[in-house]
Amino acid sequence: MWFKPFTLEQINGRPKNHIGALLGIEFTAYGDDFIVGTMPVDERTHQPAGILHGGASVVLAESLGSIASYLCVDPEKYLAVGLEVNANHLRPVKSGVVTGTCTALHIGAKTHVWEIKIRTDKGKLSCISRLTVAIIPKPKDPAL
Repeated sequence: MWFKPFTLEQINGRPKNHIGALLGIEFTAYGDDFIVGTMPVDERTHQPAGILHGGASVVLAESLGSIASYLCVDPEKYLAVGLEVNANHLRPVKSGVVTGTCTALHIGAKTHVWEIKIRTDKGKLSCISRLTVAIIPKPKDPAL
């Protein structure tokens, strides 16, 4: 499924000035058809009530699905951009680490659809998300 071989060091070595890095998201594992990442549940990811913010869960889900799509295409020719994301928040999380596992539901030429299950550090499902990614030709002008 992946366009070319990669390492976790390469994925985690991307620039640090983006929302995933600010929230502490790290990619921790991958296989032939999945990728896994973690995110701390702390003051960066809490809502005012002291539990994991739903938007932070969506950032984890979209980060996993977006990087998965990027790894499925030729980056010299294509970009992978989020088209639609949804999430069902099933269980509040106060602290610890959540882990997202991303698997493909559809890998097409123009769209990818990913399912991301986010679990607590006790293995309980806290959020399930679906992300649709558009695969578009890379602009010839690098400023775009």
